[in-house]
Amino acid sequence: MAFTEDMATRTYISGAALTQFTFVAGPASDGQIDPCGDGARAIGVVLQSAAAAGQAVTVAYDGRVTVKAAGNITRGAAVASDAAGEAVAAASTDIILGYALEAGVDNQIITVELSRAETAAA
Repeated sequence: MAFTEDMATRTYISGAALTQFTFVAGPASDGQIDPCGDGARAIGVVLQSAAAAGQAVTVAYDGRVTVKAAGNITRGAAVASDAAGEAVAAASTDIILGYALEAGVDNQIITVELSRAETAAA
């Protein structure tokens, strides 16, 4: 069962529509955040959806957070973002955003320990 624990958060303004429990990137030069790209660096996980740009959202940037999975992820696997900002098992060129604390399947909400190391997967 997915859970959150020891989370550190910040509030940002959305630069686009955002889906709850997905990785986000930024802030851009305008100070706003956007969905994270495939294998890219993220600032954290957005904790609520934003229907459009210009909405205040809370982003978890440290701790154990809930993230939407996009495919099969095994417990302990390094995770990265796909093109929609959802968690996937990290590929060799992806930036590692955290580690799965539980196994998950496509569209399941899982718990991830966020990592700020930002190293490419081995």
